[in-house]
Amino acid sequence: MLSATAATAAAASALASCGPSGGQIAAQSSAARSAANSAVAAASAGPPIATSSAPSSWTLAAFEEAMSASGRPAKLSQAQFDAIQARKVTALERIRKYLIERLKAADESVMAAFQAIPREYYHYDYADHISTATVAYEAEPKPWALGFGSALSDYLGQAYMTQVAQPKAGQVTLEIGTGSGFQSSLLSRIVDHAYSIEIIQPLGEAVGKIFKPLGYTNITSRVGDGYFGWPEVKDGFDIIIFTCAAQYAPPDLLKQLKPGGRMIIPIGQPFKRGQVLYIYTKDADGKVHSRRDMGVFFIPMTGQMMNAPRPAGVT
Repeated sequence: MLSATAATAAAASALASCGPSGGQIAAQSSAARSAANSAVAAASAGPPIATSSAPSSWTLAAFEEAMSASGRPAKLSQAQFDAIQARKVTALERIRKYLIERLKAADESVMAAFQAIPREYYHYDYADHISTATVAYEAEPKPWALGFGSALSDYLGQAYMTQVAQPKAGQVTLEIGTGSGFQSSLLSRIVDHAYSIEIIQPLGEAVGKIFKPLGYTNITSRVGDGYFGWPEVKDGFDIIIFTCAAQYAPPDLLKQLKPGGRMIIPIGQPFKRGQVLYIYTKDADGKVHSRRDMGVFFIPMTGQMMNAPRPAGVT
C-alpha cells in the first residue's frame, strides 16, 4: 500500500479495495488459493487452546464458529491455527518497529487494536468462497486477493495509515473502500463508531456480515459510491480514510469532514506510479489545509470519480 519512494517492496506493492486490480493480485490469488486448498485438505479438528498473541477467547473453535456465522465456513487444524498465532507475535513486533522508524513512535492504541483483531479472519477470497487464513501475518507484508478485483492491504501500510489518521476515543470515522473490513475493524477498536462504504456490491454485501460474529457492533457498512460520502451522518466525521487512489479530494467528503478532522487520501492517476498520500485537515474556522505525506500505490477509486471531470477549484 505505502512506499516512501519505493522504500520497501512490500510497501510499494500493497493495493487496496475501491476498484478492479491487476495481474499482481491475480497471481497472489492463485498462490493464496493453493495454500488454502492445502490447508483445507490437511485440516482436522482439535481441542481449542488460548495463545499469547490473541485474547484468551480467540481459539480454533472460536475462529471456526465466527467464520460459519459470517457465512464463510472454514476449517483449520490445530497446528495451522497455532502457527498463525505464533506469526502474529512476530508481525506485531514488525509493526511496532516500522511505526517507530517511520513516525518516531508506535501509538499504543493502534498496537492494541492490532493485538485485539484476528487478521486471519479477514483473509478470504469472496469470489471463490475460500478462506486464505493460513497465509496471515506473512513475513514479507503484501496485499492478498479478496476476489472481484479487491485486496486485503498489507498490514504495515494499514498500521501507518491508521496512526497518521490519529484516531481517538469518542470519534466517528468513515472509510472509503471497505474491502476486507480490516481497516474499519481497526478503527472501531479505538473510536466510537466506524462507517464504511464499498462500491463492489457482492463484496460489500458479504463483508457487511463479518463484523457481528466478532461482536463489533460499532461498525456500519453499506454498498455505494464513496465519492458522495455518507451525508445521512449529520454531524460528519472526525476521520475520513481512503483505501483507494482518488484523482482529487471529493468535495462532498471535504464538506463532511468535521472541524479539527483529518482526511487520509491517496491521490494520483489510476494504475500509475507517482501517487501521493495526502493528509487534509480542517481547522476550527472550517478552512481546509493539505500536505503531501509519502509516495504510495493504490488501485483506483471507481464510480463517479472515474466519470466526472474535476470540479473547478478542487486540488
